[in-house]
Amino acid sequence: MSSLLEGTIVAAFGRHYEIELPGLVRITGFPRGKKSPYACGDRVALERSSSDQAQIVRHLPRSSLLYRSDAFRQKLIVANATQLVLVVATEPSFSDELLTRALVAAETEGLRSLIVLNKTDLAEHLPAARLRLAPLARLGYAVIELSARHDATPLWPYLAGELSVLVGQSGMGKSTLINALVPGAAAATREVSEALDSGKHTTTHARLYRLDDPDGALIDSPGLQEFGLSHLTRGAIEQGFVEFRPHLADCRFRDCSHRAEPGCAIKAAVAAGEIDQRRYAMFLRLGSGAF
Repeated sequence: MSSLLEGTIVAAFGRHYEIELPGLVRITGFPRGKKSPYACGDRVALERSSSDQAQIVRHLPRSSLLYRSDAFRQKLIVANATQLVLVVATEPSFSDELLTRALVAAETEGLRSLIVLNKTDLAEHLPAARLRLAPLARLGYAVIELSARHDATPLWPYLAGELSVLVGQSGMGKSTLINALVPGAAAATREVSEALDSGKHTTTHARLYRLDDPDGALIDSPGLQEFGLSHLTRGAIEQGFVEFRPHLADCRFRDCSHRAEPGCAIKAAVAAGEIDQRRYAMFLRLGSGAF
């Protein structure tokens, strides 16, 4: 049997993958069997079957796996990322719940997170967007304001040395941002539907782009409208709310649900203004099993 190669999945198309070998050579890889348990960013071992194709033999160790799930299935987003870049915009309006869910998922995988507020040139909607993001900024999440159509350079310092994944709802301007950061990427863009106040899906699969300056890589993912967390326990969700962590050990009951129990340190922190009321309400929704 020929010796195995090692490569990185740089695009995932369901049952086949674009894989980058050392020297930036690209080939097409196929999994063994019926399952396709691989994500963009995965490092894999493979056996070449022709000059431009190979069979994936196994995973190489992962450092992280960002994915979403509901009661029926899991949807892999990216493997081995070090940073989540959540893209929101002044318009169309973005979902606070989706933002919270993605941040919780990133926290459980040990990813850094930052938020990009795009389309700041639409000044009429800027104050409202800032107000909605203020609780996250107070928690220490970096919020970068820019207009991808005009100048994406404010994001550059945060990408150096990172494998970053862009996540956001359709219409937030992720593809425009990719085109600004990666000359020649030619990511497809489409206009926002004003009638529905929503974007239209343009990215259909995850793809990894190498960055020359700064050194790093950026993965664009398809726009999404929901971020299921069925794979997380209530305890994991608690830990995903960073402002809860200093208080969790102070609850009277070890299995406190932070709802009606006496001596709940989380409820006390909410009453004292140490935890944002909207964030607490979001936790209650997630903690009730509405994953």
